[in-house]
Amino acid sequence: MKEPRLSYVQCLDARGLHRMAYWEHGDAANPRVLLCLHGLSRQGRDFDTLAAALAGHYRVVCPDVVGRGQSDWLADPMGYAVPTYVADMVTLLARLNASQLHLVGTSMGGLIGMGLASLAGTPVAKLVINDVGPLIEPAASSRIAGYVGNHMHFASERAAADHLREISAGFGPHTDEQWMALTRPMLRPDPAGGAGAVRLHYDPQIAVPIRAMTPAIVAAATQALWQAYDAIRCPTLLLRGAQSDLLSAQTAQAMTQRGPRARLVEFEGVGHAPMLSAPDQVAAVASFLLED
Repeated sequence: MKEPRLSYVQCLDARGLHRMAYWEHGDAANPRVLLCLHGLSRQGRDFDTLAAALAGHYRVVCPDVVGRGQSDWLADPMGYAVPTYVADMVTLLARLNASQLHLVGTSMGGLIGMGLASLAGTPVAKLVINDVGPLIEPAASSRIAGYVGNHMHFASERAAADHLREISAGFGPHTDEQWMALTRPMLRPDPAGGAGAVRLHYDPQIAVPIRAMTPAIVAAATQALWQAYDAIRCPTLLLRGAQSDLLSAQTAQAMTQRGPRARLVEFEGVGHAPMLSAPDQVAAVASFLLED
């Protein structure tokens, strides 16, 4: 698999500027742009398999959302929120000169995609929302809050891979080779831990806004997300892991009946969230994006 190109764009925040990294696959001159947005504690290399399958059709762009991967960390952790991420994507699209694009968003990336697609004059012409909706199940929120932001250090790459596999069981079955390919971009050297030691790639402070949530904030955010979803007008595909604890079957069905009336595809044997690397998952996304 050909390595993607790494570039950076400067974005504005409440304290100044931060650099957002993004990975590119395919012809940089291709006017057809596919923007792929990852989940809360992940990074843009999650989409390597999907990007390889679609790079002949698109300029595939996979950012490391601020605070993750090769991107800067924010000085104010309360900036780790969807409005900041949507603003960063608007800046990125200006850099790419993308007047129209297709978008795939997994989990947090799906919320960013919903926000961007709901804007008046949005460039999003097709949207894939991967295992997330306006209503996030409380049990999943608690599960995620239990591990995100912990200062995780590991004696070896293998120890890190084993831990990530344990907390990411919902991703579905992967071979050891596939799992290591997903794991390596998640790790950084940890000199304090000795030879071979590693740490996770993201700013632990991304957890601060999550842990500051109150029932009132959650209720207001859910209402705002439904309003955003109902404002989407482009064709929309909703993917769901059949065993997802984050996107309930009831919420998924509601999303097929309101707003853009998403087309729903479910994957058996997968929870939260499909990694879009299995052949059937790649095929579902490609078929939707490439159809007339």
